[in-house]
Amino acid sequence: MPKVAIYNVQGAQVGEMELNDEIFGIEPNEAVVHEAVVMQLASLRRGTHATKTRAEVRGGGRKPWRQKGTGRARAGTIRSPLWRKGGIVFGPKPRDYAYSIPRKKRRLAIKSVLSSKVNTGDLIVLDNLTLAAPKTKEMVQVLNNLKVDKKALIVTVDNETNVERSARNIAGVKPLAADGINVYDLLNHDKLIITKDAIAKVEEVWA
Repeated sequence: MPKVAIYNVQGAQVGEMELNDEIFGIEPNEAVVHEAVVMQLASLRRGTHATKTRAEVRGGGRKPWRQKGTGRARAGTIRSPLWRKGGIVFGPKPRDYAYSIPRKKRRLAIKSVLSSKVNTGDLIVLDNLTLAAPKTKEMVQVLNNLKVDKKALIVTVDNETNVERSARNIAGVKPLAADGINVYDLLNHDKLIITKDAIAKVEEVWA
């Protein structure tokens, strides 16, 4: 079982803990992680792009000019796709890009990224993270104590209002509840700062 140090908010080591091998000690599967990220990003697409077909473009109720005798090409409507400001052929329409991959793959992707964080030393476990009031200055001090100067994902067991409000104004820092961890956020942040209680919840859910 992999062992990690436990720190307090002052940055001092206060103990050690063993992590579950099934979650934090597997061989990362990059192909499955890639699939999970593509799936997640696809589901985030709004898909609201739209163009008008010739049936939807305004105008075109009458023939622009007579069929013969003008020397110009025959035309029946100004809404033709051949015309400027006419309809669009096979243009994009509102759609949902979301799709799903098997649950076993989604679970494997999460475990792979968490194991990778342990392997690279980018997992920081805190004994506790609570703030009396929402103070960005205090959260910055906590990050400085932990020597975190890169993008960081802060995971607590539940939604901590004061922690969330203190961290959301810091560039590159994102607070998250344990049940909301996902592959994209884990990969998009260099450091994973997680409380001891959140570790227990993650192991309970994903083991």
